[in-house]
Amino acid sequence: EEQTARVVEALFADLLEEDESDCRSLETDSGEAPASFDPAIIASRLRRMGDQCNLDFERASSEALAEVLKGKMEKFGAAVDNLSRSWSDQNPELVYERAFLCVSVKLLMHIAKKVPGVVRPSQLTQVINGNAQVRNYIEACGGWVRM
Repeated sequence: EEQTARVVEALFADLLEEDESDCRSLETDSGEAPASFDPAIIASRLRRMGDQCNLDFERASSEALAEVLKGKMEKFGAAVDNLSRSWSDQNPELVYERAFLCVSVKLLMHIAKKVPGVVRPSQLTQVINGNAQVRNYIEACGGWVRM
């Protein structure tokens, strides 16, 4: 849980700088997991996962998503869960937990641009840590270092 918070903080630092090359350039070219926990490298990978999400949030129909798009972040977790299940159902090769991480990052970036000032790192940290299925998936992969 503490590592998740550090990864999310690094992701936010990257997003706030608006220079996409900064955080991403820290990742090694080999694609291998770093030997030790480096939040910046893991945040870079998480952001690339978010980039894989091709959902059109403006066209998706979900009450929770509609609230989030208006800046009501209380429904963020429900919106991410709903979209993740739908996306992984449409793409059988995509496991729910990976879809959840992709969608949560992409939706967060979308909201940060659309409704600046309402997004906080703690919201993403709580959504990830609050989903036992996703937490277990990260642990089963060997933790954030192996994601």
